[in-house]
Amino acid sequence: MLSYHEADPEGQAGFALFRKTLQEAGWIDGRNAQIMVRWFPPPAVVDKEAGEIVGLSPDVVFANSSRLLITLTKATHTIPVVFNSVSDPLEQGIVTSLARPGGNVTGFSHPPFSVAGKAVQMIKEVAPHVTRIALVTNASNGAAPGYSKVLDLIAASLTIMPVQATFHTPRDLESTIEAFAREPNGALFVPRDTFSEENRDLIVALAARHRMPALYAHRTFIEAGGLMSYGADPIETFHSAATYVDRILRGEKPGDLPVQEPAKFELVISLKTARALGLHVPLPLLAAADEVIE
Repeated sequence: MLSYHEADPEGQAGFALFRKTLQEAGWIDGRNAQIMVRWFPPPAVVDKEAGEIVGLSPDVVFANSSRLLITLTKATHTIPVVFNSVSDPLEQGIVTSLARPGGNVTGFSHPPFSVAGKAVQMIKEVAPHVTRIALVTNASNGAAPGYSKVLDLIAASLTIMPVQATFHTPRDLESTIEAFAREPNGALFVPRDTFSEENRDLIVALAARHRMPALYAHRTFIEAGGLMSYGADPIETFHSAATYVDRILRGEKPGDLPVQEPAKFELVISLKTARALGLHVPLPLLAAADEVIE
């Protein structure tokens, strides 16, 4: 299993659910199964880490990141791989079909890239003055071009200029957002990205410091003080992924298991943060929210 960095609470919660689901299916770590955990490595050693995992010849690998998955698909074409939290695997070329992916890879995806269009529309509803939006992603995020393509299309219709805010390190992240904030009327869109999630407190703090509205991929950013999040439950898919691992261990082929997309999306809004930014959240958007934090 390859997953988030060890200190991340979401990664810990997801792994606990993953392990619990396997136990309920009859796979007991240390008795009839061996679960080896590798937390997300630094970018410089991802290839080495994937090679070591493949060298162990596991019965199945669970990968919770696009970057890890892409590396694994290059390292093995035979070991079954179940992925989670991957953006538009069809668009990225990871699978050739969602219904019957074939090969050795299947799993559970993020919302499609079109969620970026929804994000821009919601930001514009809350902050009509916004004329620039930054796509905040790590340089190794293979999903960034897909989000960028959607942003380019929707931004033009809303008279918003999309900007690439690509970073490599936390220091680079800070300087990139600082540079974007030097011009007025900016906002941030932060899609799912392992490195962004590692630095969620920094991103939320920078948005607050420069009084920029921001929309994030999930609620942990709102719990850290962010404005809005829109996305699928990132924890529940660990349960679903464990059921696929169970089915593969019992003899099913990953290529026969369909790639599944999220069926439910959650909108969380912080009125406290909106007030701090001097923003008014329209009633229709509040009514559409799954949770409003006062």
